[in-house]
Amino acid sequence: MKKIIFLALMAVMAMTAMAQNRTITGRLVDKETKEPMVQTTVQLLTADSTFVTGGVTNEKGEFSIAAPKSGAYLLKISSIGYITSVKKLMMEKDNDLAMGTVQMTADAIMLKETQVTAQALKVTVKEDTFIYNSAAYRTPEGSTIEELVKRLPGAQVDDDGKITINGKEVKKILVDGKEFMTGDTQTAMKNLPTSIVEKVKAYDEKSDLARVTGINDGNEETVLDFGLKKGMNKGFFSNSDVGVGTEDRYSARLMGAHFNSEARVMGFASANNVSDRGFGGRGGGFGRGNNGLNSSKMLGANFNYEKKDVIKLNGSVRWNHNDGDQLTKNSSENFVSTAKSFSNSLSQNYSRSDSWNAQARVEWTPDTMTNIMFRPTFSHSSSDSRSASASASFADDPYLYVTDPLSQEAFDIMDKDSLMVNSRNNTSLSNSSSNSYGAMFQYNRKLGNKGRNVTVQLNAKYTDSNNKSLTTNNVHLYQITDALGNDSTYQTNRYNLTPSKNYNYSAQATYSEPLWKATFLQLSYKFTYSYSKSQRSTYDFSNMGENFFEGVSNTYRNWNGYLDRLGSPIGDYYDEELSRYSQYKNYTHDIELMFRMIREKFNFSTGVMLQPQSSDFTQDYQGKYIDTVRHVLNVAPTLDFRYRFNKVTNLRIRYRGTTSQPSMTDLVDITDDSNPLNITKGNPGLKPSFTNNLNATFRGYFEKTMQTVMANVRFSTTRNSVARKVTYDETTGGQTTRPENINGNWNLNGGLMFNTPLDSAGHWNVNTWSDASFANNVGYVSLDRKSDSQKNITKTLGINERLSGSYRNDWLEVELDGSLNYNHSRNKLQEQSNLDTWQFSYGANVNITLPWGTSLSTDIHEKSRRGYNDNSMNTNELVWNTQLSQGFLKGKPLVVMLQFYDILGQQSNFSRSINAMQRSDTEYNSINSYVMLHVNYKLNIFGSKEARQEMKFMDGPGMGPGGQRQRMGGSRRGGGGFGGPMMID
Repeated sequence: MKKIIFLALMAVMAMTAMAQNRTITGRLVDKETKEPMVQTTVQLLTADSTFVTGGVTNEKGEFSIAAPKSGAYLLKISSIGYITSVKKLMMEKDNDLAMGTVQMTADAIMLKETQVTAQALKVTVKEDTFIYNSAAYRTPEGSTIEELVKRLPGAQVDDDGKITINGKEVKKILVDGKEFMTGDTQTAMKNLPTSIVEKVKAYDEKSDLARVTGINDGNEETVLDFGLKKGMNKGFFSNSDVGVGTEDRYSARLMGAHFNSEARVMGFASANNVSDRGFGGRGGGFGRGNNGLNSSKMLGANFNYEKKDVIKLNGSVRWNHNDGDQLTKNSSENFVSTAKSFSNSLSQNYSRSDSWNAQARVEWTPDTMTNIMFRPTFSHSSSDSRSASASASFADDPYLYVTDPLSQEAFDIMDKDSLMVNSRNNTSLSNSSSNSYGAMFQYNRKLGNKGRNVTVQLNAKYTDSNNKSLTTNNVHLYQITDALGNDSTYQTNRYNLTPSKNYNYSAQATYSEPLWKATFLQLSYKFTYSYSKSQRSTYDFSNMGENFFEGVSNTYRNWNGYLDRLGSPIGDYYDEELSRYSQYKNYTHDIELMFRMIREKFNFSTGVMLQPQSSDFTQDYQGKYIDTVRHVLNVAPTLDFRYRFNKVTNLRIRYRGTTSQPSMTDLVDITDDSNPLNITKGNPGLKPSFTNNLNATFRGYFEKTMQTVMANVRFSTTRNSVARKVTYDETTGGQTTRPENINGNWNLNGGLMFNTPLDSAGHWNVNTWSDASFANNVGYVSLDRKSDSQKNITKTLGINERLSGSYRNDWLEVELDGSLNYNHSRNKLQEQSNLDTWQFSYGANVNITLPWGTSLSTDIHEKSRRGYNDNSMNTNELVWNTQLSQGFLKGKPLVVMLQFYDILGQQSNFSRSINAMQRSDTEYNSINSYVMLHVNYKLNIFGSKEARQEMKFMDGPGMGPGGQRQRMGGSRRGGGGFGGPMMID
């Protein structure tokens, strides 16, 4: 009996010992919102602040870490935007410790630019959303969110400001989930300071209609949603930056915002002549200089108001002015003939523009069953341009014979070998203005609580524009002689006035009927009418002689400088055949039926849209009057399947088929020979094309290893796509183009993003973005001008890789990165046009933050090109940028920065594009090497007077990771709401 009792006691003790693992558990929530705090860093330190173990909270805000043995510890909880909390713990007798619910308080001191250096995770996934932690991507002092976005895995910002994330273009910017300058991504990217951003979310936002009806209309937009730091939802903050530099460079930026619990107002102003260029190269991208010398000015304002569950108001207005000075050098090879065809051009273009844009959104929810939305828009724009260019076409690659193909010496050498085809000199003036008005009204009513609802949407838009242009064109044909045996020449000089008017309106009704639980049948009908009219008046004064307009100043709107040279009033030169009147009416009916299922683990929807369409095209051109009516039926099937493995890992497969009709101008059987070197013909036998698009995306976040993975595959193929069948005349260098249906165009591409920390504290991190693409481009090649064109296939393989590894702690971040871009192109009928080009780079980025307010940011990258026809393009460029900054005043709101761009002066501006018709290399003028001195000042006033008074007592020293001292907000004695036994402050 005693043995039994003894064994039982031993078993109980063993189970007790197994149950007590010295586990520390708790749940973190925001003190104000009570929302769980996801991915918050929790670290266990020894009494002397040596790191023991750590982890991050899950999607419920919960954490669990184990102490290796009993004893005294420090528990450190930190999250960017919150007061870091360090608590003393005593683990006794191997007992567990339950902390209960821990409330974290927003750190307003940190919002005033004090340092908090928790090693935040770079990226996580939740549902279909990528969440990037801005604290994990260190940007130079004073930078805007464009610099932050450039550092995000899978993100790219090209030379024109186009943003892509995971292969998809970003069309909209949100701030804290609210619309911001709708229709304009540049204002946010160039003006919002990085210092106010806590997180960046990337996801696909549904259209207004799909959001309230649940009907997937395929009109999703990829958005970037910038979440501001906690505590910034009440109060005022501003950011001003002024910079002057060498090479007459300047930059000025001002931003101010006022927030309260219901409304927020933001205002912006900027002026610069550095193309809004941020600091730093990051990642060794190619062509990252400026495309020309550009200056811009901007004023803008954005307003948001929300009364929860009642009304939402959003509005924005902006003014933009731009001046451009672009010198472009181009070298291209045409794939339109088995005869060799090369061309070079050099053009100088000056431009200026002004634009006003305004938009608003009113969303009213009068009751729980009704949603009403109204979106008015307005825009006005005007622009001027003036340009001069020289170009030439050759029967062989000119770089095999000369170094400067556009020099007179090169012309003589190439002409001697009968390789000159033509040369051209052009000048042009243009002016345009446009006014546009639009509105959308939407009404949605739920019919019960089972998902039954009806929606009506009305849209209208009106645009009125005027265009004026004057061009002079001198052409020299080397392969054709005149009656005297000399090379043939001719001039084309024209003045065009083109007023145009466009408007459209539509009405749409949708209805959703529940079939059974979480399963719906949805029907949508939409009618659209669109109208456009253009009436171009052309005045022709060609063949006046090559030097007839010599000496005329090619300045903006100097029409009279040219027209006064004419011997008669301009009206006498009116050319009825070259003038063109066109009118287009289009009637479209969209009928869509959709089946939709919603389950805990998956969503599934499939449907089809039928689109009967009628078009009426009228044209009076070149003495021919045409009135054409066309009736077609478009079909667009769709499928969307989304499977959730868990809340942070999912797979989505989407298919959409679309039918597109040829343009009416392509269908009109008319030959336009107004430009002898570019003759176009219509084709009334064109068929509609049908495109299949298949997309599969996997997103995953693995909490245990803190790894993030994104993989996608996209396939597209088009039947009866419209290609340009070009007949090339090797004697003139001219082309005759006719649209033709062709099959065989398809492309496949895939991408993989992988991000992983190498340690639990997040000091070491590795990120890779890999993508590959293959395109099968089908076009036509003319063997010679006497025979018909043949089908030609250009196969292009592209491989891109960006790999980076980084180390960061409280004061230092070092990142090593490299990138590779390889293009492999094979041409079926023109093997001499096969291409293999390489672009690769490698380098380092370093950010150093010192405790007395000094910081240093530098990046250096070696960039190389190989495989280009022009040997001058096969270069090695060592590009080095550096910024040194110093903070002043309490909290360091005043920062002085000295920036050195392209210190070694080796950066160039070069790009290459390849398609079925040609290979084109382009280089631009720019100023890449200069020095800027910036002064940046931030003013932050958050919360009530009492809250600000309370903040004064929070400005004390704290403990950073691993025991490193740092400036941070500190915490009040006994704050944080910790519960559980043996918790000692």
